[in-house]
Amino acid sequence: MARDPVRVLVTGAAGQIGYALVPMIARGVMLGPDQPVILHMLDIPPAAEALNGVKMELVDAAFPLLKGVVATTDVVEACTGVNIAVMVGGFPRKEGMERKDVMTKNVSIYKSQASALEKHAAANCKVLVVANPANTNALILKEFAPSIPEKNISCLTRLDHNRALGQISERLSVQVSDYPDANHATVTTPAGDKPARELVADDEWWGLHHDCSATGAAIIKARKLSSALSAASSACDHIRDWGTWVSMGVYSDGSYNVPAGLIYSFPVTCKNGEWSIVQGLPIDEFSRKKMDATAEELAEEKALAYSCLA
Repeated sequence: MARDPVRVLVTGAAGQIGYALVPMIARGVMLGPDQPVILHMLDIPPAAEALNGVKMELVDAAFPLLKGVVATTDVVEACTGVNIAVMVGGFPRKEGMERKDVMTKNVSIYKSQASALEKHAAANCKVLVVANPANTNALILKEFAPSIPEKNISCLTRLDHNRALGQISERLSVQVSDYPDANHATVTTPAGDKPARELVADDEWWGLHHDCSATGAAIIKARKLSSALSAASSACDHIRDWGTWVSMGVYSDGSYNVPAGLIYSFPVTCKNGEWSIVQGLPIDEFSRKKMDATAEELAEEKALAYSCLA
């Protein structure tokens, strides 16, 4: 029996990540090879011509799963009836801009888009925020879309998760599929499953690769552009896996002593479209310090964002 199409919104669709993401969705990478989709693409008026070009390419490609395309600069039209929203659009920090200036711009964007989703999206819409600062943008969206359950709002940390997997697989010459995550990884070897930290007994290497942002900077240096392809692929992974153990930026309930009320990256398992935080993992001193520093930074960012609402 044919399935009804799922309406998927991509904001910032004419940008680099959007351009990489929409064909993946149309091809079934995000929702599977049997799920028809209708793409809703939103961008700002100056990008209208480029957005129409993306639509023309989607039509040219004749994706069998793609049952319709809405390309618009109107936020209400874009949000109407959507089941999944991937929020790629945001205001990037430019040279000479203060942090609060960037936050003010993004608060305005996410307040407007959240309000439109609140009024016009389908019931039980799931939202993934990609645009940085993703954690805080997701928090602002939650504030202005109160009828969307907090369990349905998350931000993208799967890119760093995937980068960690890739770096470990490269270091150990194993397949990414041979282990689930970095710090609690077991790697399948001819002698059986071994802890990754035992196979790479190099604390300096782990410390250097714990922060995957360096990979993003290296890609920008090599391409002269940001990592659009891997970000788009990670967004598809995030939605598709929303029973595996993955990383998602979700609303904190106080687990692992992370202050409640922040959007924070946790290890989660997903089943039937619902995520649950994995509990009881041991946290070493190095990771604890990194986690606390991240929580402190996010709390400061939250305070700054809320001050922009005043």
